[in-house]
Amino acid sequence: MTRQRTLKKQYRFEGKGLHTGAHVEMTVAPAPADYGIVFLRKDLGENAFIEALADYVTFTQRGTTLEKGEIRISTIEHVLSALTGLGVDNALITLDASEAPILDGSSLPFVQAFLEDGVEEQDAPKNFYEVKEPIHYKDEQTGSELTLLPADDYIIDLSIDYNSRVLGVQKAYYDCNTDFAKEIAPCRTFVFFHELEFLFNHGLIKGGDLENAIVIVENPVEDSELERMASLFGVQKVSRLDSGYLDHIRLHFPNECARHKLLDIIGDFTLVGRPLKCKVIAEKSGHKINTCMAKIVREKIKSDK
Repeated sequence: MTRQRTLKKQYRFEGKGLHTGAHVEMTVAPAPADYGIVFLRKDLGENAFIEALADYVTFTQRGTTLEKGEIRISTIEHVLSALTGLGVDNALITLDASEAPILDGSSLPFVQAFLEDGVEEQDAPKNFYEVKEPIHYKDEQTGSELTLLPADDYIIDLSIDYNSRVLGVQKAYYDCNTDFAKEIAPCRTFVFFHELEFLFNHGLIKGGDLENAIVIVENPVEDSELERMASLFGVQKVSRLDSGYLDHIRLHFPNECARHKLLDIIGDFTLVGRPLKCKVIAEKSGHKINTCMAKIVREKIKSDK
């Protein structure tokens, strides 16, 4: 029998939200068996709980947001991915602001903290949801597609294609033999240089900087434009490497961007509320289609009861 898991102790994280730029303190603590993963906005009161379930997803632009009444929590996917990647079923995540800290743009800071003490098994079996027949969803507007197939394990076969000269077509793969902590957790979020001004003008990435994102320069850019955009990140100077990435970054893997999208799927699919047994085939995935599929699976779970 595969047992449920929780953390061995409470961990504290501190930083800024990627989009709000607001300072936030967050703790991740053990929880009893069958508790699931639950968020608490302590700044809104001692009972401001919201379960990590796709039922509450309201916004998916550049991150996943949950809302339940007045309770709102955004950019939750990286901490959820860290928990699921380490097999943790039950945890209480407490924040004093509306957005989880972005830290270095990956799941690695969470994973490193959790692994200092390890996780512990609980006296209850894991409640897997086994996909029994194919489930397919396509976003006709973006061309994104997700297919879930029956499998004895949790497998993700992912590809991304942004029509990018720099990225090309990238693939990433995950199964029970993948070392999440080493192969997936370090992979950071990414953004194209030409998207930056749009995102700033629409009130996003206020907490973005060159420490928490890979910036891809797809087209020729004047030095003056590089300097102007660098100032938005609060740095003096950046330059573009021949590789097409700003020079502040060194990739952890040649396909780090695809691996980060895999990290996101693991985090977003945590919102199903149960560990999965299925093979996921993902093409051009993102938070919108990930959470749409999580909602579909949630409905199937409810209808099976």
